[in-house]
Amino acid sequence: MLKVNEYFGGTVKSIAFENLEGVATVGVMEAGEYEFGTGTIEQMTITSGVLDVLLPGETVWTTYLKGESFEVAKDVRFKVKADGQVAYYCLYI
Repeated sequence: MLKVNEYFGGTVKSIAFENLEGVATVGVMEAGEYEFGTGTIEQMTITSGVLDVLLPGETVWTTYLKGESFEVAKDVRFKVKADGQVAYYCLYI
C-alpha cells in the first residue's frame, strides 16, 4: 500500500512503499533548507537535481548529484539544502 507524506508545509512530499529491497520512499523537495531526523539507517539516492548535505558531526556541506548516494545513521538529525527541485529515492535499512 502506498502512503503519501508531506513535510514543511508541503515543500517536501514523498510516497512510501515496500518492495523486495525493503521499505522506501520516493520524493521531491522544493528549493530550500531542511532538517530531517532518522529512525533507521537511511540510504538516500538523488534521482534528479543537486542536493547539499550536512551529516551529523560534519562541518562541511557535501554536494550530491543525480545518481549519487549517501547514508545517514539511525536516530540522528541531518540538514539538506536544495537550490532547485530535487527528487530522491530513500531506502530504510
